[in-house]
Amino acid sequence: MADLNENAQKAAENAKGFFGEFKKFIAKGNVLDMAVGVIIGAAFGTIVTSLVNDIIMPIITMITGGIDFSNWFIALDGKSYATLAEAQAAGAATLNYGTFISKVINFLIVAFCIFLVVRAFNRMDERMRPKAPVAPKTKICPFCKSEIPIDAVRCPHCTSSLPSDGAAGKNAGQSGKK
Repeated sequence: MADLNENAQKAAENAKGFFGEFKKFIAKGNVLDMAVGVIIGAAFGTIVTSLVNDIIMPIITMITGGIDFSNWFIALDGKSYATLAEAQAAGAATLNYGTFISKVINFLIVAFCIFLVVRAFNRMDERMRPKAPVAPKTKICPFCKSEIPIDAVRCPHCTSSLPSDGAAGKNAGQSGKK
């Protein structure tokens, strides 16, 4: 009986640890962001499906002279059916390649829309991000205070020899004695 109580206590402690870890995992921001993204993505998918089925496919049907992709199918039982719904009502197995074409168009539209959203976000992010400082191309001669190229080892104005360690601007006019 004592072993049973010990095992029950250990199981309860393990469950608390497990659920505690799970709570920490769920509370992380990236998991919540991902959940929101999945929900928005599902809603976005229904909008795109409606765009394809209700707007784009009727236009394609009109352009192609009344061809309806949803009724492009092959009945595998060898019989001929006027519509896909008729074949399915008869219980015939079908290859629905017209539906597949609609799904491919749907995918391409979703991919294009996601590309546009990511592209807009990246451009906005580039504008909002602080620009990295540009490396200077010139420096000031510590002796005559003229602007000279950064790689200069001698000032073209006063002909002074310049220090090569880049400390010329910091130590200009200092004798080195304290």
